[in-house]
Amino acid sequence: MNLSWGRFPFPLVFALLFVSKSWPETLAKSGTFGGLEVDYKVVLPSGFDPSRVYPVLLVFPGATQSMRGVTGELDRWTREAARRGYILVSPAAPTEQTFFESSDRIFPDFLDMILRDYKVLGGRIHVAGGSNGGVSAFHVASLYPKYFWSVSVYPGYLDDTTDPIVEALRPLCIYMHVGERDGDWLRAMKQQSDLFRRKGYSLVLMVEENQGHYVDFGPENTAHFFDDLDAAAKGCSK
Repeated sequence: MNLSWGRFPFPLVFALLFVSKSWPETLAKSGTFGGLEVDYKVVLPSGFDPSRVYPVLLVFPGATQSMRGVTGELDRWTREAARRGYILVSPAAPTEQTFFESSDRIFPDFLDMILRDYKVLGGRIHVAGGSNGGVSAFHVASLYPKYFWSVSVYPGYLDDTTDPIVEALRPLCIYMHVGERDGDWLRAMKQQSDLFRRKGYSLVLMVEENQGHYVDFGPENTAHFFDDLDAAAKGCSK
């Protein structure tokens, strides 16, 4: 006798259930940090075990840093993050200002929440973002460097280049991606990468061929992106 569930054969139903359990889980969450109500999403790897240690990537969306931007950024990274067992976290800006403006009030409370809710590899997080998200990634990393392994931008730069802020980035691994057709951002990032190199920082500047402001990594470069994160957690070389 052929067992079935509704119109579906039992083996197919079992397979669908197995696939659904093996896919990364996306959680829509909210909380109050620094006195501001924040909506954010977390993507957990398949088979997530709260007792295990995981690497974590904090991702800032670009543009207005809305929840729509959060979803887009997570879609960019989820497949490779799942393959490598990363947790992804991405907040939407709680005010009309970005995370390199007044919305930065949610830190360091938001970072403490990540370390409290999950067993984070080495007690440090990777931070990344593109455009306004890249500026935000540099901004938050420079304010709270002890929380981070690395900062990756695609594109992005440090908006405050006063000596104490620049010096705060010294322990971090810095990965800067910019499209070769992204004129103003390319010039600014080349100048800033020269500054970091003169100071002896661990920095890689990658000018992406035939790319404009929105850097599309593709499968191969997405894998290289996570290779860099893995290397940073082991101690990147200058």
